[in-house]
Amino acid sequence: MGKVKITLVKSMSKRTPVQRATLTALGISKMHQTIEKDSNPSIDGMIKKVQHLLKVETN
Repeated sequence: MGKVKITLVKSMSKRTPVQRATLTALGISKMHQTIEKDSNPSIDGMIKKVQHLLKVETN
């Protein structure tokens, strides 16, 4: 498929354990950290779970 750039724009503090685990599984550990992942159904599902905390750019 394509690539997706994911940036954490809101803090992980005061989030549910499931949301924190999802962000960790995506590879995000700090605020304003940007990672690039291949887009596939599992990554898209994780992004959808925490989309209110992220900025997502597609390539």
